[in-house]
Amino acid sequence: MSEIINFIISQGVDVDTVYLILALPFIATLIVIFRQIIGVKSFGIYTPLVLAFAFWAIGLKYGLAIFVVVLVSGTAMRYFLKNFRLLYLPRIAIVLTVISIAILGLLALAGYLGKIGLASTSILPILIMITLIEKFISTQVEKGIRTATLLSLETIIISSAGYYFIVWDSFRNLILNHPEYIILLLVINIILGRWTGLRLREYFRFKDVIKHVDNN
Repeated sequence: MSEIINFIISQGVDVDTVYLILALPFIATLIVIFRQIIGVKSFGIYTPLVLAFAFWAIGLKYGLAIFVVVLVSGTAMRYFLKNFRLLYLPRIAIVLTVISIAILGLLALAGYLGKIGLASTSILPILIMITLIEKFISTQVEKGIRTATLLSLETIIISSAGYYFIVWDSFRNLILNHPEYIILLLVINIILGRWTGLRLREYFRFKDVIKHVDNN
């Protein structure tokens, strides 16, 4: 590891804490590349970012299971409450209550089936995923369940990519040995911030139009 990283660790800071703090801007930049260059959509940048770290804390398999339970139970409860004349905040509180019960049931079932890894999951990443349901529900209300579901799937794709970067040993060694590379992210994001070209996804979507323009 670099001298500065060794110095920080010698002051009592955990190496995983140092690594995750350094990894955060890299994962954020990865999300920007997915959105700006490739054209994969998501619930902003914060949601896939924290979801990637939640997956790291739980493990991708169990993280996906919990996140699916959160989305399904939250959506079902939203539709159940649709005919009740309730204000937004109390309605969200009810949804969160039902999601909490559903997650507790999932953990109990995991323990009963001997899935100790899932049953002993830390509370913090679970809380993170539960609180993300408000974003999902507000998108359902504003844009419909189809759009919200597609955004959820693409958010999961981006978060999973971030998870694989976090657990990638070569990536970990790189940023612990060369933390100065974090400065390059400023340059990369300035370039991405000035990006005005088509996204890769749009090239496939409008390939017939582009081909027609090129022929003329």
